[in-house]
Amino acid sequence: MDIVFYINIALALLSIGFGALGWLAPRYTMGTLDLSDGGSTMGVSEIRAASGALFVMVGVGALILNTPASYAMIGFVWGGGALGRITSLILDGRTRRKWVFLACEVAVAAVALVINL
Repeated sequence: MDIVFYINIALALLSIGFGALGWLAPRYTMGTLDLSDGGSTMGVSEIRAASGALFVMVGVGALILNTPASYAMIGFVWGGGALGRITSLILDGRTRRKWVFLACEVAVAAVALVINL
């Protein structure tokens, strides 16, 4: 097996790992992202879904399908996160934390897309 195989597995596991935090520890994730609970369960629900289980399933799906397209999809999903982060940097203001998250999102997206497309 070549290095691309191992990188793809690492990207899938990274997605699963970060997704598991959002899915199973949403309050921890909310604290890390500087989010607060508005009194209903919708904030926690959104973190579990969009910052959690979505990333778990994209990683699991890539591992099950085990095709270049499935691993590229990891890149597209993380690229979507990067697009949202760029939009926030432009419209909502800049912070160091946003730049760090953007760098991670762009790195994962770029690697997954470059080696699989």
